[in-house]
Amino acid sequence: MIFNPVDIILSFVLLSVLFSFGADRVQVLIKLVGFQGIVISVIPFFIGEHMTTGGTVFTLATLGIRGIIIPLSIFVAIRRGAIRRMVDPIVGYHASILCGLAVIIGATYISGRLDIGSVSEFKLLAPTAIALLVTGMFLLMARRNAIAMVIGYIMMENGIYLVGSGLSVGTRHIVEFGILLDVLAGVMIMAVILRNIKKTFDDVDTALLRTLKD
Repeated sequence: MIFNPVDIILSFVLLSVLFSFGADRVQVLIKLVGFQGIVISVIPFFIGEHMTTGGTVFTLATLGIRGIIIPLSIFVAIRRGAIRRMVDPIVGYHASILCGLAVIIGATYISGRLDIGSVSEFKLLAPTAIALLVTGMFLLMARRNAIAMVIGYIMMENGIYLVGSGLSVGTRHIVEFGILLDVLAGVMIMAVILRNIKKTFDDVDTALLRTLKD
């Protein structure tokens, strides 16, 4: 049996998705989202038949931003703000892992029902993209730590990028790079907001924001 290299790589991303559901520390989530950023950034090299010089530069820049700059920016925000490293769950970790399994199985089922010709030869591309999107939304809704919510937002964008990589190999670079710069700017702004939240409440638990008054 001949294994598609793209599917082999994406299987590790799916494994990292499952780990994300059970991660109880912010540093682990940051490393996982950084790993995902690196992996999905190299996917175009495998699915693009004719990578131009410009496309290669954009892809490498994307890899650097997703896999290095964004994770480091979040690490710096945590250190400078002396932010608590534990992730406070709304949904427990064991239940979260079960949700993660359900997400991966559901994503595989849904992608099998979709008829996307351009990604049909890559069996795990659509399931991985869907799993990343749903996992990002789960972190936004099921974690109280503001850093975990930021990571959830980045994970959702990773899923969107992966979908774009499969659907429009030849024309995605400028649009996706623009989106990526928006994400980077969002992370920088969020770092400032998190520092202000930490100064005000001495924590980044989003439940504390309910105490704010007009």
